[in-house]
Amino acid sequence: MKTAVIGASGYAGGELLRLLAIHPHFEVTVVSAHSNAGEQVTTVHPQLQSYAGRSFVSTDSIDFASLDLVFLALPHGESATLVEKIPASVKIVDLGADFRLEDPAQWEKYYGGKHAGAWVYGLPELAPGQREAIKRESKVANPGCYATSISVGIAPALNLIDVSDIVVVAASGTTGAGRNAKINLIGSEVMGSLTSYKFGGVHQHTPEIEQALSAVAKKPAKISFTPILAPMPRGILSTVTAKLTASATTESMHALYTKSYAIYEFVTVLPLGQMPKTNSVIGSNHVHLQVAVDTHTNRLVVSAAIDNLGKGAAGQAIQNANLICGFAENSGLEVLGLGV
Repeated sequence: MKTAVIGASGYAGGELLRLLAIHPHFEVTVVSAHSNAGEQVTTVHPQLQSYAGRSFVSTDSIDFASLDLVFLALPHGESATLVEKIPASVKIVDLGADFRLEDPAQWEKYYGGKHAGAWVYGLPELAPGQREAIKRESKVANPGCYATSISVGIAPALNLIDVSDIVVVAASGTTGAGRNAKINLIGSEVMGSLTSYKFGGVHQHTPEIEQALSAVAKKPAKISFTPILAPMPRGILSTVTAKLTASATTESMHALYTKSYAIYEFVTVLPLGQMPKTNSVIGSNHVHLQVAVDTHTNRLVVSAAIDNLGKGAAGQAIQNANLICGFAENSGLEVLGLGV
């Protein structure tokens, strides 16, 4: 299938190119980065030598009618305008936030501007039936990175917890903030230091997570979310806790999670005693989980590790593209985590 990656100069776009280079069904015929148009792909992404000799093109020069599939890896708010130029027959996976939120008021509050509508939410492991719902569509809203780790982390337990008081502390690598130069992201500011940011209910993934969890729980879910910038390039480790409303033990919750995710290749509930580590999933589309019941406070505690550029962005986008195009869900995604 003739495939375009738009916004290919960023971290997520570069990861898309890396994974698509070995995909058996998707042929990257267009590599676009409007502000980098004319530059060699390998000038921006020297690791992608299979794209040597190819240049970024501007979006204005793309013949969208010649394409079968488009990945949009653009800043939030830019996808909706471009989608209007793409024929309805072309399948689209949008890695931005433009089509994630169903409530226009939430879009305006957290992102601003005109609400473009909502597409099917591309988190296949969110709940039974979600994977099939994605398969029926041709356009997918790829979830946010934090939203992926947190939603997968707590979804199986929603019937056993107080969903009105879910507490999350999650640490992310610096690539989650994008590739633009920012003082707070330079090495001398980040290395050897941790800092919280966008806490107090203002992080833009908050309404997305609450929307997803509310749909599964069939009642309003609320989260208190504290993101942390960690001194590493990529990876997310989320710790999710919630008050239990039913009797449970660490062993029973571990069994529940193991059963819930048994049919999903990309989610692994680790053996009891083994903790998720970000370096175990870096470079892959995998999620590693561990659960425990804190008997002192009667709270469920879940640890979830993902690669923010993998399952949190490019890997999941390809997983969704596989589903809407009728290919095996793991096509091009067989790679395991690096471990270092």
